[in-house]
Amino acid sequence: MKAVVITKPGGVEVLEIREVDTPPIPTADRVRVRVRASALNRADVLQRAGHYPPPPGAPRDIPGLEFAGEVDEVGTEVREWKPGDRVFGICSGGAHADYLVVPASHLASIPDRLDWIAAASVPEVFITAHDALFTQAHLQPGESVLVHAVGSGVGTAAVQLIKVAGAQAFGTSRTQDKLERAKEFGLDQSIVVADPLEVVDAVSKWTEGNGVDVVLDLVGAAYLEANLKAMARKGRIIQVGTTSGSKAMLDFGLMMSKRLTMRGTVLRGRSVEEKATATRLFAKHVVPLLAAGLIKPVIDRSYALTEVREAHRRMEANENFGKIVLMIG
Repeated sequence: MKAVVITKPGGVEVLEIREVDTPPIPTADRVRVRVRASALNRADVLQRAGHYPPPPGAPRDIPGLEFAGEVDEVGTEVREWKPGDRVFGICSGGAHADYLVVPASHLASIPDRLDWIAAASVPEVFITAHDALFTQAHLQPGESVLVHAVGSGVGTAAVQLIKVAGAQAFGTSRTQDKLERAKEFGLDQSIVVADPLEVVDAVSKWTEGNGVDVVLDLVGAAYLEANLKAMARKGRIIQVGTTSGSKAMLDFGLMMSKRLTMRGTVLRGRSVEEKATATRLFAKHVVPLLAAGLIKPVIDRSYALTEVREAHRRMEANENFGKIVLMIG
């Protein structure tokens, strides 16, 4: 089969399309998927550069964390899927290839209204956003959420889920254009950030001095002080990304006086069982919203597999709004 191969750590020039061994017929509870499209994620770029090694058991040289395709073969213990079923899901790596073997519990049915490109744009960002907002932060109707890097894939997914849940969505970005585009997905208020502390006054204005109930932080260290000051009492900070750094000074006094909760979360490194739970909740609560057209994937651009270097360049330059998708076959 054909696959994107990271030949060594480095720039986009280390990416090659190569013939590699096709995964064998699956056994037990595993499913082999004929991948039709797979989105690019920041983790793929970091892995290519040598900064994000895959977890144990994942391919070290074939990136790709999400996919859309057809069931090709199933293991003897699989009852919920059959060859030909249209499925999408998450994996720890290897999705930028013609075939992929994953646990049956990591798959969900693709709604009829989504084509391959749209379907491939969904799993990583919507599972991450849903898990962070509802499983981790226990978001309730009427609450408010501040999303940093709201123009990102997780950011636009989060805004849509926040609005469907009957909550308020606030957001930040480094560019006005991304904020304007995010408004069509339900963003209520927003601010272009030069100095993160500017967010504190903005949130105070938006919430009449009450602060936000939840912060979904996709940026990291640079925003910690602002997050603490912008929170309402008993607020929850969910840390998803660290693009601005992973170390910052924490004001315990402010955290304690407001009785705040702060949780870190990752999806890629979770156990099979944890990913199965996240996928099951996604299939139950998010897929019906996609099927009804109440939420939708946000697609920036699609590329042929042979154009994978261009796809990486676009993501590294932070030019994309929404998901970058590779067409596999």
